[in-house]
Amino acid sequence: MAGVRSLLLLLLVLQSSCVGVRSPLAVLKRFKETTRTFSDECLGTTRPVIPIDSSDFALDIRMPGVTPKQSDTYFCMSMRLPTDEEAFVIDFKPRASMDTVHHMLLFGCNMPSSTGSYWYCDEGTCIDKANILYAWARNAPPTRLPEGVGFRVGGETGSKYFVLQVHYGDISAFRDNHKDCSGVSLHLTRLPQPLIAGMYLMMSVDTVIPAGEKVVNSDISCHYKKYPMHVFAYRVHTHHLGKVVSGYRVRNEQWTLIGRQSPQLPQAFYPVEHPVDVSFGDILAARCVFTGEGRTEATHIGGTSSDEMCNLYIMYYMEAKHAVSFMTCTQNVAPDMFRTIPPEANIPIPVKSDMVMMHGHHKGKIETESKDKTSLLQQPKREEADVLEQDFHVEEALDWPGVYLLPGQVSGVALDPKNNLVIFHRGDHIWDGNSFDSKFVYQQRGLGPIEEDTILVIDPNNATVLQSSGKNLFYLPHGLSVDKDGNYWVTDVALHQVFKLDPNRKEGPLLVLGRSMQPGSDQNHFCQPTDVAVDPGTGTIFVSDGYCNSRIMQFSPSGNFITQWGEESSGRNPKPGQFSIPHSLALVPHLNQLCVADRENGRIQCFKTDTKEFVQEIKHASFGRNVFAISYVSGLLFAVNGKPYFGDQEPVQGFVMNFSSGEIIDIFKPVRKHFDMPHDITASADGTVYIGDAHTNTVWKFTSAEKMEHRSVKKAGIEAQEIKESEAVVETKMENNPTSSELQKTQEKQKLIKEPDSGVPVVLITTLLVIPVVVLLAIAVFIRWKKSRAFGADSEHKLEASSGRVLGKLRGKGSGGLNLGNFFASRKGYSRKGFDRLSTEGSDHEKDEEDGSESEEEYSAPLPAPSTSSS
Repeated sequence: MAGVRSLLLLLLVLQSSCVGVRSPLAVLKRFKETTRTFSDECLGTTRPVIPIDSSDFALDIRMPGVTPKQSDTYFCMSMRLPTDEEAFVIDFKPRASMDTVHHMLLFGCNMPSSTGSYWYCDEGTCIDKANILYAWARNAPPTRLPEGVGFRVGGETGSKYFVLQVHYGDISAFRDNHKDCSGVSLHLTRLPQPLIAGMYLMMSVDTVIPAGEKVVNSDISCHYKKYPMHVFAYRVHTHHLGKVVSGYRVRNEQWTLIGRQSPQLPQAFYPVEHPVDVSFGDILAARCVFTGEGRTEATHIGGTSSDEMCNLYIMYYMEAKHAVSFMTCTQNVAPDMFRTIPPEANIPIPVKSDMVMMHGHHKGKIETESKDKTSLLQQPKREEADVLEQDFHVEEALDWPGVYLLPGQVSGVALDPKNNLVIFHRGDHIWDGNSFDSKFVYQQRGLGPIEEDTILVIDPNNATVLQSSGKNLFYLPHGLSVDKDGNYWVTDVALHQVFKLDPNRKEGPLLVLGRSMQPGSDQNHFCQPTDVAVDPGTGTIFVSDGYCNSRIMQFSPSGNFITQWGEESSGRNPKPGQFSIPHSLALVPHLNQLCVADRENGRIQCFKTDTKEFVQEIKHASFGRNVFAISYVSGLLFAVNGKPYFGDQEPVQGFVMNFSSGEIIDIFKPVRKHFDMPHDITASADGTVYIGDAHTNTVWKFTSAEKMEHRSVKKAGIEAQEIKESEAVVETKMENNPTSSELQKTQEKQKLIKEPDSGVPVVLITTLLVIPVVVLLAIAVFIRWKKSRAFGADSEHKLEASSGRVLGKLRGKGSGGLNLGNFFASRKGYSRKGFDRLSTEGSDHEKDEEDGSESEEEYSAPLPAPSTSSS
């Protein structure tokens, strides 16, 4: 049979060369390159390219005879498209048995991760962008493309390679050490297709699933701004904590289901029940529902065994002339919209144990039938299915005594691997207008180094000093960061140097960058460096340099200079990559991004750590003119701004932002003391935030106060306590407005009555108060009745009017009455649909009533006069 096929191949080639008609085989220039030697044990064709007719051919993509040695092995192999011309994939046929293969994925790209016959997929699939074309899983239906629809490959824009990924779950079938050649056969045509298939990937990058949390929602949404696309299939993907994934098109506030599926079922592409078209102006929305039950630590987005994913793949087709092969959405541009998401999106889909998808590449364990019906995903109770409104908010930890530590000027704060707070301060040294000359040379060298320990390790719970170091090393401390190994990385603006310190080493620094007391702008010098960030994966060192050099410098782990980027900004509209004091750094490791607090430009810039490509700018009017420091953790970006300039309205405060969208989700300030120059900020995975102030010599601790039942919220002297039966939450931010004396008295009386330890039963007190009132009312009614009998009907009319006025006052409708509805309605952000939470954005225009007297502060550098280049 193989000889007959070879003969046919030869005849077709000869015929095409004689008559000048190019068959698909005439352009298979790399036939020998793509031919693979298959094991004799493998069934099926030994030739990857099979002619079908004058325009069509088949491509057989198979594993080259592999034997996995352990369960949950992922093997990848690649095959180059055997033509340089444009072709279209119009059909897929799986060549696999569910007895040996758990699932397969087929990608298209231009550069595979390996050139070997096959490799472990841990090394990656593609070096460049990989587009998923096909997915097959056990017990899942095959993917069918509609008539006239094809994936474009080859040519100038299409993928040049196919990469097959095969997951071997349970390898018990390989006890006889046989070789496997599973894969997929593609039907390709050179005939142009009127409709081009593509993939739209919706993916969360910043979801955090708290340990033990029953229900956690991860929402994704993006505006669609392309030509119309027509959805015909979808695929969902999470790891073990995912319960249901749903995708929708939202048009005119109407939700249309694209697809809804349990990620624990085989993760193949499923056809949509009804065709869905998506047009310009629509919103694509997706929700993944997770549970944190059974976990002892918070779970983040990632690819390891302890991480999660939230992905929705939407397969669509578009008209060929407008076709886009791949699109992504990783943001949530319309979070408020999810309040009206259909309830079905929150209800898990029951899954039988024999259908559960094994996420082997994440090495998680799956519950089996041995745990009976408890291992199945059951329909939730009604309250579990309700949408849980998520609200991240931080408040000062009023019981934390660290605010009274009073070290020197606090220039840096960080957290070590044990989650202890590390403080970098200036002792008895201060940065003022006399510290530097016009060439940024330190002028107070005669004072000597700081004679006290400048690095303090603080217990995060009780603020006791656990360890101290840094004596007689520094002149003007500035930036502080801690790497994954617990080493301290600090900068000194007087020394113009960067130091790596081992906290347990007494001999001195492990590494020193820069020249002592020598400002400069070449590869070996800094000029008042501000901060350091160390990549936890590669050990690469990034230094923001700084007050008189507007650049970011990159060094190898051993301190060798690699590269630098950035330039000084000019004008009111600085371009990406321009800086006016790059003051603080924050790494986003899983996205390979480095974010920079561009202080005097009042913005945050983020760059790719490998290419230095500008990614995004985050800038808000509420920042004012400065952004002093930033910190990233778990999809959230924390920041602090600076003191407002004369006439500016934006107060100095802290911000919490969604990193993906840049949206501000919370604004916070301390209760004890006040921000004067919050110089640095650091945050932990549990939402705890520390801020160090260089003027008040203070460190504050803020903790997350998630919305939950029975939480008391204290804001500027007003306490709003949630009632158990109430479903609404009142979170009032009164902007320091004093409450009325009547309201205070009412609250005091309520507090007195509710006091559990008063020793007097509440029922007895209530009875004693009610009885005299009832008696007085009875007497009043009797007297009025006697008068009405005496004076006739006219007085009865007067009585009714008088009673109306009295009741009106009692109900708050008369003059001087207290109407809670009007009281709350008069406040910004109030909605009459219940007592809604007041807008956190209201404080953007809040006036700072604190003392505005000037003290020595870090002025905008690099200005020429030494009096304008302080701290």
